[in-house]
Amino acid sequence: MIFFSLLAALALEHYRPLARPLPHFEYFARLAALLRERLDGGEAFHGVVAWCLGVLPLVFLVWLVGDWLAGVNFLLGWAWGVGVLYLTMGLKYYSRIAEGIADRLRTARMEEARAELQAWRGGDAEEFGPREIASATIEQLFAHSHRQTFGVLFWFILLGPAGAVLFRLASVLSLRWNEASPPFSGAAVKLFHVLNWVPVRLTALTYAVAGNFEDALYCWRTQAQAWPNAEEAVAMTAGAGAMGVKLGQPLMVGGQWQERGEIGLGDEPDADQIDSANSMIWRGLMVWMVLALLFMVAGLAA
Repeated sequence: MIFFSLLAALALEHYRPLARPLPHFEYFARLAALLRERLDGGEAFHGVVAWCLGVLPLVFLVWLVGDWLAGVNFLLGWAWGVGVLYLTMGLKYYSRIAEGIADRLRTARMEEARAELQAWRGGDAEEFGPREIASATIEQLFAHSHRQTFGVLFWFILLGPAGAVLFRLASVLSLRWNEASPPFSGAAVKLFHVLNWVPVRLTALTYAVAGNFEDALYCWRTQAQAWPNAEEAVAMTAGAGAMGVKLGQPLMVGGQWQERGEIGLGDEPDADQIDSANSMIWRGLMVWMVLALLFMVAGLAA
């Protein structure tokens, strides 16, 4: 039923795309801020306790409701899973933002493109030129497609709706607690690393299959160490290699150059490359759907 769940979630996204801001994640962000404020005592143990309080009750609740609904009626349990996947995945949500930035770049509406990018990624983008805007947008696409699509799908397949919520909330906390004390935030980062190790490599393989396989693996092997965010390095380098674009490179932020390693091969990023990245992500999702369909058919035939 994974195939039909994914198909239904994508249909929901097409006809009722999630709108910004996402209320359910805003509520969770407030909870995350409250837990950090009350429990950050500068110890790793405090971070583990806060993580468990923030994540496990919600994961258990999602599992409990799904199990109860499935006991009442199989279709109710399936519909619950589709709804959870729809609210945690959000592929259309971020792909539409990237499409908007690409359109603004094509029509030379630079201020609007910077504002849209800044609202999406945070941080300062006031001094970004067309190349920097396109590069940062593609990087955001790769990061979100992993954290909000392929990683979520992996854990949905493994543990059902509770797995999707587990991965998504762990991903949010690993980012939201960056400003906490290192021992406290380190707990969330390490826990997400454990959950993320297999999915991020499957995402990289997905990009490779959907794009240039050989270049994707080459960039993955040789450039991952150059990327400052270790959790994103595998998917980011494989994605850049798969679509043949150069990402990274220094960015001017707040009047100072932010040094980053160059990743990828081929062309400089532009508006067309943003569209190419979007297309590759959708092709990758089609790969997952085909595999889900094949496994379903094999299960029926067994």
